[in-house]
Amino acid sequence: MGGIGPRRRGMVLAAALVAVLAAAGCGGGSGGSDTAAEQPAAGAEGGADRAGPAGAADAQAGAGQPGKAEGGAPTDLRVDQRAIIYTGSMRVQVQDVDRAARDAIALTTTAGGFVGGDQRRSADGDATAELTLRVPAGKFTTVVDEIAKLGTRQRQEISTEDVTEETVDLDARITTQRARVENGRRLLARATSITDLVSLENELARREADLASLEAKKRRLADLTALSTITVSLVGPEARPVEEEEQVGFLAGLDAGWKVFLASLTVLLTVLGALLPWLVTVGVPVALLVWLLRRRPRPALVAATPATAAPAAVTPAAGNPAGVSSQPPVPGARSAP
Repeated sequence: MGGIGPRRRGMVLAAALVAVLAAAGCGGGSGGSDTAAEQPAAGAEGGADRAGPAGAADAQAGAGQPGKAEGGAPTDLRVDQRAIIYTGSMRVQVQDVDRAARDAIALTTTAGGFVGGDQRRSADGDATAELTLRVPAGKFTTVVDEIAKLGTRQRQEISTEDVTEETVDLDARITTQRARVENGRRLLARATSITDLVSLENELARREADLASLEAKKRRLADLTALSTITVSLVGPEARPVEEEEQVGFLAGLDAGWKVFLASLTVLLTVLGALLPWLVTVGVPVALLVWLLRRRPRPALVAATPATAAPAAVTPAAGNPAGVSSQPPVPGARSAP
C-alpha cells in the first residue's frame, strides 16, 4: 500500500463505491420487477377463472386450433354433431296387450314418430303384439323408458352405429360426381360429330346414374340417423318366459332328445287320432266279415278212386301139383372182358 500514490488510491476507492451503489440499485430493481410480474399473473388466473369453460375453449382455439384439420374440416366432432344410428328391441309383459299397444303408438306419435309395422295375435292371456316404431333420434331414450313403464320389462337390447365418416365420405363423393356431371354436360354441348355425341351421351348417363345412387345412399343414411327404430314385443300375462341361451353337454343333449321324443309322440298320437274313426267304421266290419268267412264249413269232397282188377287165379299145370309157377331161369351175369 505504501507504493501506491494518493491519486491512484482515490480512484480505487471511487470505483469500489460505484460498484457497491450499482449492486444495490440492481437488487431494488429486480424486486420491483418480480412484484410487477406476479400481479399480471394473478390477474390472468382470475380472468381464466371468471371466463370458465368458454374462455378455456377460446384460449385453446387461439393457441393453434387442434380441433380442425389443415383443410378446415372438423376431425373430432361433438356427440350431437355426429351421425349415429340408434336401434333398440325390447320385450314387455303387460296385462292388456291391445291397450299397451295403443299406449305405445300414442307415445310414438306424440314424440313425432310413426308406426312402421304392427302385428298382433289375440289369444286371451297369451296374446302378443309386435310393433316397429320409428322415433326421432333425440327422443329415442325417452320413448324407450316410457314404453318400459307399460308393464314388466323382460328383455332390452340397444345398439348404436356411428356413420359420421361414411356420411362425410358420401358428401365428398357427391360433390365430385356433380362436378363430373357438369363437365360431361359442357363437353356434350360442344360435340361436333355423331361419334363424339353418342360417346358423350353414354358417359353422361353413366355419371348421372352414379350420382343418383350416391344421393340415394345419402338419403337412406339421413333417414336412419334422423329416425331411430324400436322393435317392441308386447306379451300377455300367460306368455312363456324368455328362452335362455342354448347350453351344451350331456344334460342339454338329453333334454333336447326328450323334447324331440315328446314332439314325435305327439305327432304319432295325432295321426292315430285322425285314423281312428276310419278304423272303427271300415276296419271293424271288414275284420268281422273275414272272421265269418273263415268260420263257415267247407263242403266235403268225394275222391273218385279207380276199381282195382282182381288177380287171375293160377291154374296148376301138369307136373306142378302145387301150382307154383315156373319162371325161366335168369341168365348169369357176364363178366367184363
